[in-house]
Amino acid sequence: MKIKTLLSFLLAALFANMAYGQMSTIDKQKVLYPYLSYTPKNYYADSSNFPLLIYLHGHSHGGSDLNKLKIWGPPEMISKGMDFPFIVVSPQCPSGKYWSSDNWFEPLLKDLNAKYRIDKKRIYLTGISMGGYGTWQTAMEYPYIIAAIVPICGGGDTNYVCNLKNIPVWTFHGTADQMVPIRGTQDLVDALTRCGGKAIFTKIENAGHEIAGVYREYPAIYDWLAKQHKK
Repeated sequence: MKIKTLLSFLLAALFANMAYGQMSTIDKQKVLYPYLSYTPKNYYADSSNFPLLIYLHGHSHGGSDLNKLKIWGPPEMISKGMDFPFIVVSPQCPSGKYWSSDNWFEPLLKDLNAKYRIDKKRIYLTGISMGGYGTWQTAMEYPYIIAAIVPICGGGDTNYVCNLKNIPVWTFHGTADQMVPIRGTQDLVDALTRCGGKAIFTKIENAGHEIAGVYREYPAIYDWLAKQHKK
C-alpha cells in the first residue's frame, strides 16, 4: 500500500473511531473552549435577538492560536469583510482532542447566552472534516437545541442519526475524498432517510477532502439556514 493511501486510511479510521466517542455527555468534563466571535453590523442598532451559527474547524486548526481558524470557513470570510446575518462563533478544540473529547457545547452556549442576544429557536451548526464529524455528533446529542446543520466532509455513527429526523440537514462531500470517504456521509443520509428524516446531500464531483471553498461557493447555505426555526 502506498504511503499516501495508508495515511488517508489511517486518518479516516482515526476520525471514525475517535471523533465520535460516547454519545452521552454525562461523563465528559465541561470545558469552555476559547472562541472567535462575530456580531452582524446591525447588532447594536437592533434590539431583537439574532440567530447563532457555530463553526467547528478541522483537525489541523486545533491548538491555542485562534488566528488559525481564519484560514477556512466563516472565520476566513469574516476576516475578509463578509457580513453575516448571524452571530458567528468559532470555538477552538485543543491539540490532541476531538469534538467528542469534552462537553464543550453546554459551557459555550451558557457563555454566549450571557453575552449576546441569541434567538434560541435559530441555533445552527456547521463544520468541516473533524468539524463535520463534530457537527453530526453535537446535533445528535442536542437535537432539542440545534435548528439546522451543515456538515462538510464528515461522518458519524448511524445508530444515533434518527435523533435528527426533525432537524434540517444540508451536507456536502467530495466524491473523490480519500481521507474521509464519501460513504461516511452517504450512510448517514441513507439512515436518516429510513427514519423519516430529510437531508439535502450535495456531492462535489471529482473533489477530494479539501472542499472548504463550499463556504464561499455556496452562499445559498446562509439563506437556507436563516429560514430554519425550531418549532
